[in-house]
Amino acid sequence: MTRILIVEDEPEIADNLAALLAAKGHKVATCHEGAEGVTRARKETFDLVLLDVMLPRMSGFDVCKLLKADPKTSKMKIVMVTGLGRMGDVEEAFRAGADDYLIKPFDSVRLFKKIEKVMAGA
Repeated sequence: MTRILIVEDEPEIADNLAALLAAKGHKVATCHEGAEGVTRARKETFDLVLLDVMLPRMSGFDVCKLLKADPKTSKMKIVMVTGLGRMGDVEEAFRAGADDYLIKPFDSVRLFKKIEKVMAGA
């Protein structure tokens, strides 16, 4: 069982992802803004963070940098979620310390393959 934190500002997307992941046996938590994601990741133990790029108040890139710089959260795997139309997001995700990325929209098969790949490298 993988403990996953979803940081996604659109509640419907976050809820759908959470239901999908929970159905596969993962323990899932959600939050809807970057600063809340950082706080939650520092308070609880997660194996993986699915992190949206476009978030209120603090971008996903900034969240990723903070989590990777903190010894308490630096071992968490981070998969950034980016929109198709945003040139340079993938490169920026890796510069911020992300372990991988997903481009929206994506299907559940691709999501689970990405999670499996990232966690296998743990």
